[in-house]
Amino acid sequence: MEQRSQHIVAVIGGACAGAEVAAHLADQGVEVVVFDQGRRPYGKIEDGLPRWHRAQRLREYGIIDDKLDRPLVHYVPLTRIGEDVEMEALIQGYSAVVLACGAWRDRPFPLPQARPFVGRGLVYQNELVRWYNHLESEDAVEAPVEIADGALIVGGGLASVDVAKLHMFELIRRALALRGLPFDCEAADKLGVDKILAQHDLAWEDLGIEGVTIFYRRRLEDMPLMTMPEGASAEKVAKVEAARVKIIERSIRKYRFNVEPLARPADVVVEGGQLVGVIFDRMTVEPDGVLKPTGEQLTRRGPYVVSSIGSIPEPIPGVPMRGELFDFEDWDLGRLTGLPTVFGAGNVVTGKGNVIVSRRHGGAIGAHVAAHLMGVSEALEDGPTELTAAAPVARAKVHAEGVAALLSSMTPPPVSQREATLAAAAARQAAVGYTGDYRTWVG
Repeated sequence: MEQRSQHIVAVIGGACAGAEVAAHLADQGVEVVVFDQGRRPYGKIEDGLPRWHRAQRLREYGIIDDKLDRPLVHYVPLTRIGEDVEMEALIQGYSAVVLACGAWRDRPFPLPQARPFVGRGLVYQNELVRWYNHLESEDAVEAPVEIADGALIVGGGLASVDVAKLHMFELIRRALALRGLPFDCEAADKLGVDKILAQHDLAWEDLGIEGVTIFYRRRLEDMPLMTMPEGASAEKVAKVEAARVKIIERSIRKYRFNVEPLARPADVVVEGGQLVGVIFDRMTVEPDGVLKPTGEQLTRRGPYVVSSIGSIPEPIPGVPMRGELFDFEDWDLGRLTGLPTVFGAGNVVTGKGNVIVSRRHGGAIGAHVAAHLMGVSEALEDGPTELTAAAPVARAKVHAEGVAALLSSMTPPPVSQREATLAAAAARQAAVGYTGDYRTWVG
């Protein structure tokens, strides 16, 4: 590094986007303190990506470790902003604060009358996947529900497909265990259910499993299993839609779950204080894409309902909200209303649970913040940068100018403030038992 900045930046969240931000800043000579709510910084790579994705998980762990284990990066684990450290203290003590804390809270089930039944027939996706991922580990958590055949899953994206696979794998594992046979979820993910059963001279019909069902309000070709490019031609739209149908139909055959399209929740079935089913409106999609009810309804009963309709950020005291989301006035840059030195990066801005999108967005934000703290914004004037799945590919210059207007005139904090800020971070590390040896800590 040719330069060493006197600025210090706080990054909240150490997973994909947070690690990218920290690495870009450190590489430019900017000191970074990364706060994470978990013991390890892997976020939803560890708790939200189902455990049959072991190879991807280990690969992502390695990427994150490489970026956080750097001389100018200080890792502060087991710390929740608003509880253990106040947001106002970060804003006052650091030159900039980057929110890379992801989307950890399930979006509320679309029917308000169903929401009181959490734990009584209503289950949320994030808690379920976290339980499954830690099922065979030392830090196992209590199951939110006893996995049962015939469960109803309300959703339609990649996450809901993972929830359906989780159910099918667990149901099959138990059925094989009764026969004294092993089950490997990684092998099942790769080979499919039928090939796994064939290895034991069994057929699907031998298990007597009905299977779980995903209920999706639109058509199969509308399922967001593949991103539709912005401004796509009619020909491209048709290709993406055909690919989506192919993906979901292949998944249905391979993993033996069911999908009921054009079914939107309208009401719930409650018996004995327990949610036991959902009444769905049958829907139709008009030529202009508008979704309309047909007037027909279908009632489906099950042991419980899993809500898998997306995740949203957890509120942080001191950070303005607009409905379910942080109040961003600039969604590409992640600039927050009324907080000129606070930015968002990754899934907290993109609204996507996608590792690649999160990392790219975090990298872009980190590069721009670093460049302007170091006064080298001209280096970012060339080259397109994909920031979000919702935004078109944009030139990094646009974002560089936005950060420049906010940070280029900033002077470094006085030595006393810098020392106090780093001392406070070190004190928090000591309070949670972190000695500064990152590799040993994450194991």
